[in-house]
Amino acid sequence: MTDMATTQMRKGPPKLADAVDRIPAHAAAHDMTDAFQIFDTLSTLAQTGEAVTVYPMGQDFVVARIDAVDPDRRSFLLDLAEDSILAEGKAVFAASLGGNAKIQFELDANWSVVPDRERVVELPLPEACKVLNRRAEARLETPLGGSFGARFTILGKVFELALYDFSRGGVGLRATPQQADELYVGKKLEGVELELGPSLTIMADLEVRLKRPFRTFLLGEQVQVGCRISNITMQMKQRLDRAMSKVQMKR
Repeated sequence: MTDMATTQMRKGPPKLADAVDRIPAHAAAHDMTDAFQIFDTLSTLAQTGEAVTVYPMGQDFVVARIDAVDPDRRSFLLDLAEDSILAEGKAVFAASLGGNAKIQFELDANWSVVPDRERVVELPLPEACKVLNRRAEARLETPLGGSFGARFTILGKVFELALYDFSRGGVGLRATPQQADELYVGKKLEGVELELGPSLTIMADLEVRLKRPFRTFLLGEQVQVGCRISNITMQMKQRLDRAMSKVQMKR
């Protein structure tokens, strides 16, 4: 599998006391369908070791945690708590996001046990999630014809890519398949010049988190490259906020 390391500040194995309730049907939750956001959110759960509560159909809930997320296989590894057994079939998954929000998704797929790891199972990434009271800014698609792009250098080779979207914590780049070959998941891009409109440019370090191919009528095969901004500062957040506000005002 792809390298999917987690941070050292990870929580310990989950206990039944860590169980999270499902989002009520009447709650004002919104749908998250962006593949980059889903990948980022589940990756964060893996890094923190936050408990995930699984509600299988016709079975008592079990607690687990996400061990790792694999963007190439479009799957995640679920590490079940000791003595837990997960029934195959439809199940609802719920978890807290940093204590200020909750995420929930449903899967209806057979899982597979990871070889030599009897408590770890592999499941497909969900196509949609429900999120309740999520504080993070949604990604904004860049306006057509605007001055939104990224410029950086890899081993002396200059890349100039258009911005597909951006948020307070990351950007989505539009690349050709040839360019995307050099932007593998986990690749760190230093000193990236981000142009966020006609009069706002910031310098940032990025980390490639996910790649997704797509096709357009005019450009043909393209790849969306999702990047997280590393070591983001308060000043950088303020400038990103200003750029987002300008885009929103023009809509």
